[in-house]
Order: sequence, then structure tokens, then C-alpha cells
Amino acid sequence: MASLYSAPVLSTPETHIFEDPTTLIAPSLSPRYTDAEIYTIYEVERTAQEITTSGWRTVALQFPDSMLRDATRVFEALENTLAELRANKLNHDGAFASSPSVKQLDSQHKLCILGDTSYGACCVDEIAAEHADAEVVVHYGRSCLSPTARLPVIYVFTSRPLDLDNVIQSFESTYKERGKEEKIVLVADIVYNSHISEVSAKLKELGWSNLLAPEVIHDPASLLPNRKIEVTTEELKDYSVFHISDPPPALLLTLNSRVKDLQTYATSFPAAQQTNSAMTLRRRYALLTSLSTNPIFGILINTLSVRNYLETVTTVKEMIEKAGKKSYTFVVGKVNAAKIANFSEIGGWVVIGCWESSLIESTEFYRPIVTPFELQLTLQGDSERIWGGEWRGYFGHLDALVIKAPVSEEETIDVEVNGDKIVPLEADEDSEEESAPPEYDLRTGRYVSHSRPLRTAAQSMPTAGAKSTEDSTQTLVRRAKMDLATVNGVVSPGAEYLKTQRTWTGLGSDFQDVETSQDIEEGRSGIARGYTVRDNERT
Repeated sequence: MASLYSAPVLSTPETHIFEDPTTLIAPSLSPRYTDAEIYTIYEVERTAQEITTSGWRTVALQFPDSMLRDATRVFEALENTLAELRANKLNHDGAFASSPSVKQLDSQHKLCILGDTSYGACCVDEIAAEHADAEVVVHYGRSCLSPTARLPVIYVFTSRPLDLDNVIQSFESTYKERGKEEKIVLVADIVYNSHISEVSAKLKELGWSNLLAPEVIHDPASLLPNRKIEVTTEELKDYSVFHISDPPPALLLTLNSRVKDLQTYATSFPAAQQTNSAMTLRRRYALLTSLSTNPIFGILINTLSVRNYLETVTTVKEMIEKAGKKSYTFVVGKVNAAKIANFSEIGGWVVIGCWESSLIESTEFYRPIVTPFELQLTLQGDSERIWGGEWRGYFGHLDALVIKAPVSEEETIDVEVNGDKIVPLEADEDSEEESAPPEYDLRTGRYVSHSRPLRTAAQSMPTAGAKSTEDSTQTLVRRAKMDLATVNGVVSPGAEYLKTQRTWTGLGSDFQDVETSQDIEEGRSGIARGYTVRDNERT
């Protein structure tokens, strides 16, 4: 935990200025594909069929960094296939006596390659696609399958080869001691999912009767993220999961909290390994409990494409405000330690992003970063916080917990009698926070700041003997000693700090206290090589 309180190095050492940090990929490790492999791996024929059937004309192609070298070849292959499909359709309908050229037929389809992704390769970059007026996005490579908000998407997972015999051998050696009646769910990363049906069929032939191979769906909030499984939550706890390839950290935590155990088969290692995320869960719980006394949270928007992300931001704001804390919203693009460290006032961050990228495990960040699900537990009191180890990353079904704002004991018992009515006394808006007794957090050994949310400025009511004339609006009134600065009628401690504590307030502020002449004088005139001042002096 000590690393969370030391600021990261934000500058590049001068000895590394001319060094290229890009990781070099050996050509032998990434062979070039043939034309036939390009058509097969990138599913050019299926993609062209969907584009033609749906009538889309402007298409955006999104590649991860590792596939950009094939982007131009896929572009040409898809362009030619679209032209061929259109030519076949025109010839079939008898629209032309002779086939025109391919380029003429493909003139109605506009393809473009997206050069960069705003947040992550697993997410669809709808913003960049809309800049090109695209009607559909073709997303290549592995995907988080988060529901999009604006554009339809064609997913091309680019299926990778897999040694099926080695997978089956590893599966049987892993579960041979449990017997072939063991309840097992067979899943794989999205780029290997095309092999699941064949692996499942071979294992059932070998006698594994309680084997489930769920199909892929676009629902990160499902019991098994993006998988359709016909069992209940309690029944799933009796199943083991055999996962082909290493799952991302968010999926690893989700599966370990919902199933009996998890075995992962890494394609680079011949045997399956059992994974245990108990240490990670304990570390996450320590992070969220350390933030329970934090007065200021930063809401970090890490997506602009996932559906309902704006509603989630609103819900998170309401949760933080009900807990008596402040929140500020930030959009910084790709998250890194240097960007986050610029906002030293923020004590903790909650990230709103796709379910895979929401879990950020890194000691480089100056402040902890939690998910919306973890924030719910953070804002609860120590006596109410109960966590059985379940974890989820998707924010689509975020439940706004009923969080009681902290109130002082005096506010609950101070009353005054007015006839037959008992009216609670109103809290003094100008009361200093220092009047409350100091409170310390034993987890961090630091003083707990009771920073209140922004509140509406109280309107001053005129007294019975006060003058209420039009002339009063023309009179300068000195601000009361305890009045705070307001922004759009809302009390803003940040504006107050900038007004009273900052020594530099912008360009020209160093001339505010300088007495200058009010006489109008003629300034300099001329061209850049020389200026003419009064009396024809040259400078």
C-alpha cells in the first residue's frame, strides 16, 4: 500500500530521449499470411455478404495494432469481393449485357481503415467511425463484446489455430482423478471459440457426459460473461471451468467467484494450470476499504461506445453524493499513470469502461482505481459492508444502493417547539468543518476530511427594516466574511481556493497592481525588420 502514496516519475530521463521504446517483433515469430489465408482468417467472404445484404455503403475497418500490417491486404480483398458480389447480382438480374469493370461496380462502397483506437483494441471505436460517416464497423480480433451505443458491428474474431489433440490430452489428465461424471464447462477465448464444438464432441465420445459448451452471446452481464448457459447461480457453483487460453484479469476474478474451480490451458504451455484469485480479491478488498474515508472521488470515463455508460455515470454521481462525498468527472482517453497523477486532489478513482478494461491492477498509479461494483461496497459503512467474494466488472446492471448521508448527532436531536409543531433546527451553512471533532482512519493513519458535496448557495433574505429599492442594485456590497465563491449559484470550494489561495491567476494578473497611465498613446508601426516610433526614431 505504500506505493500508492508516492508520486510516479512523469518525465523521461535525458539518456532515453533518442531511444525508441517500441517492442520489436521478430519476423520469424509472426509470418506473413498468404492470400488464401487472408480470405480465411479475416472471413472476407462472410463480411462482404453481410455488408451487401444489409445495404451498407460506408464501412469502417478496425484492426488491433498487431493486425495493422494486414490491413491493406484485407482492405483490397474485401473491396474486390464486394465488387464481385455486386457484379454477380447485376448479371443475375440482367441489368447489364456485359459486366463492367470491378472498380466501377464497387464505386458505391466506401471502405476506410481506422488508424487508432481511443480506449482499447477490444472495444469498438464508434467515435472514429462516425468521423468517417461510417454506417457499420467491422471489428477484427478479440473483443469484449460490450453492447455498442450508435453503430452496428460485424465481429471477425480471426480464429487462431489450436492443437486439438494436446487440448484433449491436457483435459483428461486434469480431471482423470475426479472421474468422467465431473460437471465441467468448456469455454475458450473468443479467438479460439471456433474450436469448442469440435473439442466438446471428441470429449463426449470419450465418455465425458456432464460437459457443457455454451455458445457465444453479446451479454457481458450474463452468468458466464458473453456465454449462454442454462444453469442457475447456485448450480454453477458445482461446475468446474476449463478455459482455453489465459483469461483477462476481469474474467478471471468473475469466474473464480462463481464456479467451483478454474483450470486454464495456455497455448504456450502444454498442461492446464489451476488458477486462484484469492490473493487478488483480498488486495481489491483492501483497496476499497482504504477508500471508505476518502472525501473526493474522480469518475474516469474510459469509454464512449459502451451502451448506457452515461446512465452509469449519473448513477455513480448520485451514489457518491448520497454518501456525503464529492465527485469530479474526467475523460482522458487511454488511461496511464502520468495523466491521472495530474489531479492530486482526487483521493480515489472509479473507472467507467468496458468490463475487461475496468480492472486496473498497477502500482504505478498514484491513487487507487476501482470499478463501479467495488464503489458500491466502498461507500457502505464498515458495519454494513458484506462481501462474500463475488466480483463483476460490467456496469450495465449497476444497482444504486440506498446510501445514507452521514449526519451529525446534533442534527438528529436538536428541535424547537413552535406551538403544537416540532420543527428541526436548520444547520448553519457557514459553520466551519473544523468545529467537528477530529477523526482518524486507523487503516491509513491519516486525518479523515469531511468534505461536503457542492450545495446550492443560500439566498439572503431581506430583513423587515431593509431597503428594497432599485438603487440598491447599483451599490457595491462587500462580501460577508464567511461567504464562499459560487459557480452558477452553487457553492464551489474549488473556485474559492482559486480565488483566495492561488498566487497566479492567469495571463496579465501580474499587471493588476501596477498603476498605468490612462492617456492614449500611439503605438509602434511598421514591418518586422524595424519599427517606427514617434519622432521617426528607428528601433
